[in-house]
Amino acid sequence: MRMTRWLLVLLLALGVLGACGDDDDDADVATDDTEVTDDGDGDDDGAAAEHPAGSTMARIADAGTIVVGTKFDQPLFGLKDPRTGEVEGFDVEIAKLIVERIGPDVEIEFVETPSAIRETAIEDGTVDMVVATYTINDTRKEKIDYAGPYYIAGQDIMVAADDDSISGVDDLNGKRVCSVEGSTSVANVREQAPDAVVTEYDVYSKCADDLRNGRVDAVSTDNVILVGLIDEAGDAFKLVGNTFTEEPYGIGLEKGDDEFRDFINDVLEEIYDSGEWADAYDRTVGRVTGETPEPPAVDRY
Repeated sequence: MRMTRWLLVLLLALGVLGACGDDDDDADVATDDTEVTDDGDGDDDGAAAEHPAGSTMARIADAGTIVVGTKFDQPLFGLKDPRTGEVEGFDVEIAKLIVERIGPDVEIEFVETPSAIRETAIEDGTVDMVVATYTINDTRKEKIDYAGPYYIAGQDIMVAADDDSISGVDDLNGKRVCSVEGSTSVANVREQAPDAVVTEYDVYSKCADDLRNGRVDAVSTDNVILVGLIDEAGDAFKLVGNTFTEEPYGIGLEKGDDEFRDFINDVLEEIYDSGEWADAYDRTVGRVTGETPEPPAVDRY
């Protein structure tokens, strides 16, 4: 009788253990089925569910990284800190706000994209988008698409602080004027001051160096770019303060990617309404200008 009782206890124990083992196996099977059904783990599913399958946003969210072209030499908009290696400015902040909506864990790789290579960098896939004081115009729209605008600038003139000979674009005739290759600024100067002697560089910092050293008489580009250069130069330069164009800044992306363009335009309108756009401006450009403009209406062409 005692042997039978112990045998019964042993069998019951083995049965319980076996049942536990079966439950674990069933749980594993259920978990595996869920993963197959959802095509991945919870984090990836969350990112994928937010964006249409096959969209640029879904691809970026899945990869966990995005490449953004910007300027590295433009104070207040896109300037690389040589000490930290970080890029700072209003363009950088706008890019970050867009990428946050693609996925909270998406990392940004900022790539230096001077004016002359912006379309090329988009067309050959070097970057996913360009946020780099990038004026929207019809010629560029033949090669790429734009979201935005997210800011409206105007072309102006920077001169030495003690120079009163230039007060507007007409005064550039006969003067040595510097701007950058691939920018609308060069074309505008040549059109409106045809007798100006134009020097072109790849970056604006070289123009500022030439002005400081007396090799040119003026630098002409968008007013907010010049404000940044003046802020860095202390008392060496001044802004003429007489804009002669309108420069709507847009976000460049691959031509025909309407889904991505619509997404970015939605984000821009969202950050206008939320106040995040104004906060980003105040932290960057606004700390020098002392004022915050109204954001421009998005053009959903």
